[in-house]
Amino acid sequence: MADKAKIRARAAKLSAEFEAAGALPVEMPVLLPADVLLDLYGEDIRGRAYVTSDALRGEQMLRPDFTVPVVQMHMAHGADPARYTYAGEVFRRQEEDQTRANEYMQVGYEVFDRENSAASDAEVFAVMQEALKGVELRAATGDIGILAAAVAGLETTVRRKRALARHIWRPRKFKALLDRYSGKAEMPASRAALLAADDPMTHDYPDIGLRSQAEVAERIQGLRADANADPISPLQVELIEALLNVRETLPNALEHIRVLAVDMPAITEAAFCLRDRMHALEARGVDVDTLEFEASYGRTSMEYYDGFVFGFYVPGRADLPPVATGGRYDALTQVLGQGREIPAVGGVIRPGILVQLEDAA
Repeated sequence: MADKAKIRARAAKLSAEFEAAGALPVEMPVLLPADVLLDLYGEDIRGRAYVTSDALRGEQMLRPDFTVPVVQMHMAHGADPARYTYAGEVFRRQEEDQTRANEYMQVGYEVFDRENSAASDAEVFAVMQEALKGVELRAATGDIGILAAAVAGLETTVRRKRALARHIWRPRKFKALLDRYSGKAEMPASRAALLAADDPMTHDYPDIGLRSQAEVAERIQGLRADANADPISPLQVELIEALLNVRETLPNALEHIRVLAVDMPAITEAAFCLRDRMHALEARGVDVDTLEFEASYGRTSMEYYDGFVFGFYVPGRADLPPVATGGRYDALTQVLGQGREIPAVGGVIRPGILVQLEDAA
């Protein structure tokens, strides 16, 4: 493990490059209000973050990433457009692999710009790629927005589409729901027994939990309606699965997605966005003919991204986390902006891994 002084020096160099690209340097607090993160991610965040409390400020979390506080800062008083860079530690609990760092440095580059989303996507990717120049890395890209559009276009109930959209970032759960909604899998026995009861709200034990009886009854009513809905057609399931299996160089992936859009018109607009991004990347000097694109990329680790996603990896080193990751998070700005929004995209580099690679070279 490289010493902290060397990592901080590498981080400073990256920050200087991002400033030269037009970013304003900003500082973010280390302690963040837990309620904001819990509202965004639910209780799952507790498994990844260090939680503490304050008599005046309530529950707090050590900063698990920079995106949320940067978005909050920008939505409160940021210029339009704006570019920011930052550097500092983030903290992640590790309960399964003690070799993975629970505290490490990140250096970021974020763009808030309404003008041209494709150009902003390409800018962030190209700035990151330039900052990583000289280190042999594999780049991977994807687009969460294409799968989200496909789900929104399914011929099924709104409740089912919302459930699938909520679990896009949980591939196993997503697959289980798709199988159940298409009739490939049976409803869990416990749920089936609940729905079969004449009046499941009649019982002789005390109420527990935070939900009222009215909320539970409404949930049961929704589950019954869902159980009686027509299954998603085999063709639509086949198209979703074909989309998830797209893994090509970017130009070939675009052609494959265009073919799927013939039978899945809901993804047509997303395919146009992918095309525009590819051209914008070319204009930035990125070799798109060799750039990897995976329709499923980012589904297990990039929960707040809703469009373009990317990462840079060390070839043959599956033991190392990505050197850099990033993506588009338009919806997050609306959530944290209390109704206001602005298209946003950004990425982070881990200078500690860069130093480790450069020392070994």
